[in-house]
Amino acid sequence: MTATSTNGPVGTGTGDQARTDVSSPVGAGTGDQARTDVSGPARTGTGAAAPAIVGPRTGSTAATKAATAAASTAGGASLSDRTVLAVIPARGGSKGVPAKNLAPVAGVPLVARAVRACLGARLVTHVVVSTDDPAIAAEARAAGAEAVHRPPSLSGDTATSESAVLHAMDAFEATTGRRVDTVLLVQCTSPFLTPADVNGTVEEIATGGADTALTVAPSHGFLWRRAAATASPVGASATGTASTASTNGTPGAASTGTTGTVESVGGGTGVNHDKAHRPRRQDREPEYLETGAVYAMDAEGFRTHRHRFFGHTALVVTDPSRVLEIDDPHDLARARALAPLLDIPTAPRIDDVDAIVLDFDGTQTDDRVHIDADGREFVSVHRGDGLGIAALRRTGVPILILSSEVNPVVAARARKLRIPVLHGIERKDLALKQWCEEQGIDPRRVLYAGNDVNDLPCFHLVGWPVAVSSAHDSVRAAARAVTVTPGGSGAVREIAGWLLGPELHTPDL
Repeated sequence: MTATSTNGPVGTGTGDQARTDVSSPVGAGTGDQARTDVSGPARTGTGAAAPAIVGPRTGSTAATKAATAAASTAGGASLSDRTVLAVIPARGGSKGVPAKNLAPVAGVPLVARAVRACLGARLVTHVVVSTDDPAIAAEARAAGAEAVHRPPSLSGDTATSESAVLHAMDAFEATTGRRVDTVLLVQCTSPFLTPADVNGTVEEIATGGADTALTVAPSHGFLWRRAAATASPVGASATGTASTASTNGTPGAASTGTTGTVESVGGGTGVNHDKAHRPRRQDREPEYLETGAVYAMDAEGFRTHRHRFFGHTALVVTDPSRVLEIDDPHDLARARALAPLLDIPTAPRIDDVDAIVLDFDGTQTDDRVHIDADGREFVSVHRGDGLGIAALRRTGVPILILSSEVNPVVAARARKLRIPVLHGIERKDLALKQWCEEQGIDPRRVLYAGNDVNDLPCFHLVGWPVAVSSAHDSVRAAARAVTVTPGGSGAVREIAGWLLGPELHTPDL
């Protein structure tokens, strides 16, 4: 994967797309337009038989897109007869972050985030996840993609992403009988990929005259390289005069070996600039950093070259604040911290959920306890929450209160609301899983609202983890949606408004 950095203020993404043609090696900034061809031997083909593809869940966005091709581009050229296949390679094994492709960011696994970005791109007609892991395949199908099993020969550490794309393209064409016109390589380790980014690369192939395209981020950074170590006799330099080695421009840094030589530990050399001249930012042409998120290729050319870059390569310039690749646990932590700032706010509708599970303390209360002189405990609840729960109950959607609190006030509140309750539960995630099995409900269709770290295991089980605004930081970071209202102040009423509309209209049953 490509190492990336984030430039610019966080959260300033506009989603606007700029496009630049490659004129020379990336970063030269000459502005000349030239066609660039890949030289060297072509990569070895996969040689594997194309397996059957397992399709997305019925009624998903992908199923709809497969039946309805993409609309015309802004330039007016019809693309209705083109097949644009997005391939998301997602192996099960990961050394840096265990089960990385299933790791949730804002409550959504990375592979599902990539699938959604592709499904949201109007020019993409089909989305396939190539994987060797049944859990990833199931998550991909739940998100609306198709899944193709990747054989062991293409799943090892030395297997290339190109080989996975070629294999998936073969499988797709063999199963559907459709010829792919444009194929995309989409990395699910780029969590803040947008449909506009994906669409931009497709447009360059379909109407921009490019053979290949990739997403890049502008950069004005000065790059340095440490020079290779050198050795010379003690007291001698290349000119025959006494000298000492320099390190990063600092004289006098030298080490004397037992052989009577002085070894330089590596001086700094400017890569994209002359260190003797420091131009102003506004006087420098931007260079472009490969984001590693999306690569688009003309399918026929890709089969010939078996590499993601060939012919004329176009650059699709993206928002640098959204550039992040997850390669280690620190990257994942950064992504989870940035998600509330970079993700477009989303809220579920009633058709998105099959059940609603609510924590009690801190979610339906303000997390405070009032104690009288006899040690009796009292809590406060919000009448608006009761109104919202009553409206949700009328829809027929199952509702459950799930709490670790043993105080009988939890059961009393559930009786008042006329909904079932499980309280005094130590392992809420196990109780939730068992309840879903008993009710015949897919946990990925469950909305769970909570506020503290003991809710996180449940967050990892469900499709719609929701945090109240007063929740712990780590809980808000793991949530797919966060209320504006704090717990105990009408947060459940707000969630009911998401599902049913602000006036709590119950859909016709």
